[in-house]
Amino acid sequence: MDTAGIQKHSFGQTEINWDKLHKTKFYVVGAGIFSGITVGLYPMSVVKTRMQVASHDAVERNALSVIKGLLKTDGIPGLYKGFGTVVIGAIPTRIIFLTALETTKLTALKMLVPFKLSEPTQAAVANGVAGLMASFCSQAVFVPVDVVSQKLMVQGYSGHATYTGGVDVVRKVVKSEGIRGLYRGFWLSVLTYSPSSAVWWATYGASQRVIWRFLDDGNAAPTEGKILLVQAAGGISAGATSTCVTTPLDTIKTRLQVTGHDKRPTTKQVVRSLIADDGWIGFYRGFGPRFFTMSAYGTSMILAYEYLTYASAVVDSES
Repeated sequence: MDTAGIQKHSFGQTEINWDKLHKTKFYVVGAGIFSGITVGLYPMSVVKTRMQVASHDAVERNALSVIKGLLKTDGIPGLYKGFGTVVIGAIPTRIIFLTALETTKLTALKMLVPFKLSEPTQAAVANGVAGLMASFCSQAVFVPVDVVSQKLMVQGYSGHATYTGGVDVVRKVVKSEGIRGLYRGFWLSVLTYSPSSAVWWATYGASQRVIWRFLDDGNAAPTEGKILLVQAAGGISAGATSTCVTTPLDTIKTRLQVTGHDKRPTTKQVVRSLIADDGWIGFYRGFGPRFFTMSAYGTSMILAYEYLTYASAVVDSES
């Protein structure tokens, strides 16, 4: 196997760069893997979104009551409101994200070589820049999907409108606000997800290497089990860090995106409303489900991502 595009570290782990991936396999296998993860974790996104938009006098304001309410009124399908829109929109979004992530990371690593940074620092910078750019590039597709899916998640809840499906949401939003209605909260989304992605990937890249330094036992190659544990620990650390940093912006963004056109608030009004209802803690509405989702999704995603890169590695110099 040609290792020109593979970085090897002292702890025995290998990283496969963009130039050594079989692109078709990378995208096709990746679409299946990440869609499967989304099926398992999607209900927490619905719960988080409902908690963030709940009015001050809403009965269902904690995760358990929201879940009970959904199961009572809609059964299991209630936990998957807007799922079809997310799955369809996730395919182009992930293609853009993964392409930008891998190409940017490879470029950043090459640019950092002359600076002779420590391995954790180099990984943090390269992964952080790659995560930031990947998220920014994918927002053009992600935001409309986010707007439509979140309106479906909260339909009929706490005074929100009801729809017959994703197409109905698009039709009504475009009719009342034009195409820009599908991009409501775009810059807040960029400010939420781009830094979150940067923090997530930077934390993952650095924490994984720090953990390996403590576990390094000389020349012995690490077992597959140990590699999985380190990757999972890195994913949990990354998810926890990014959740704490970006939840306030996510709460504001969600409220802006789901509010009807006739009573659309400004960012300042949303901030004031949250403070008036719950004080500063209001910015962390839905923190529990979001923390669980980001940590669980992050851990599952990174294990799938690492597996995907190895499964998609080419066996010769051709890609």
